[in-house]
Amino acid sequence: MSEANIPKHGLLNIGEEALPLFAVLPEPSSLFATRAKRFAALAAGNPLGAYLTFLSDLSQVQNDIQADLPPVVLPDAGDIDQALDNSMPPLPAAGIAIDDVALLTVEHLLQRVAAMQVPAPTRTALDALHSASPDIRKSVVADALTTEPPANEIAQRVLVLAGLQVHFARLASLLDDRRLKRITDGVCPSCGSAPVSSSVVGWPKAHNMRFCTCSLCATMWNVVRVKCVLCSSTEGINYHNVEGAPDTVKAESCDSCKRYVKVLYQVKDHLLEPVADDVATLGLDMLMADEGWQRGARNAFLLGY
Repeated sequence: MSEANIPKHGLLNIGEEALPLFAVLPEPSSLFATRAKRFAALAAGNPLGAYLTFLSDLSQVQNDIQADLPPVVLPDAGDIDQALDNSMPPLPAAGIAIDDVALLTVEHLLQRVAAMQVPAPTRTALDALHSASPDIRKSVVADALTTEPPANEIAQRVLVLAGLQVHFARLASLLDDRRLKRITDGVCPSCGSAPVSSSVVGWPKAHNMRFCTCSLCATMWNVVRVKCVLCSSTEGINYHNVEGAPDTVKAESCDSCKRYVKVLYQVKDHLLEPVADDVATLGLDMLMADEGWQRGARNAFLLGY
């Protein structure tokens, strides 16, 4: 992994400790710009090229809007302490208050995307969101964190979640990574959301170790390899990839829960990015679906698949 992409939190602050911290917090100032570049690189020659190019532009918007946003405000310190003391996420996506900064973040993203060349379904979604009353839009934002969208609202949900990714990454970056702890299988220790994928990394102090990446706030947390990240089973773990494709992205399936989550081998290719490479390898998801496996990860940009 290049020096620019090595996490600044946790792993570089552990001195002579033999193991990394359990959790690595996101760096919002570089997270989305790095993702935008990866989406753009993956678009060339990919059957999903047009969509990956759109997601590159959207990720760049996620990066750019941060310059004009007010600071985020963490929940009350007492509430955070209580959550951590009870092994709960301090930024619970399903229960955190949707404040003015969150709404403003979504609004800024919608404004920037509205100025882009976008697919027709995205334009329709933008028009619907802009014509909604403030109360309805707040409800839409809250629903994005708690419910699955109907088929006709997927495009709206993608845009709202893109804004919420920015908001939650900014919140998570302010947490104390040393206090975060495991909650339960397949759950982000910061916000309680599902992983988007897992990565075998080549970082200093963490070579060949695996970290899941949160689909919402981008916190990364350490998970033992050759173990289901969703149910912790160590039996019936198998790895799948598309014949002829590079072996840097595989689907790790579990016979116990009948689900799978992708593994990205960043130790072999440091350019792999948890969200972008998950989307770009949709063909692997189609293969797994054909074989009867259920996708256990979550990606805002793959809703409906």
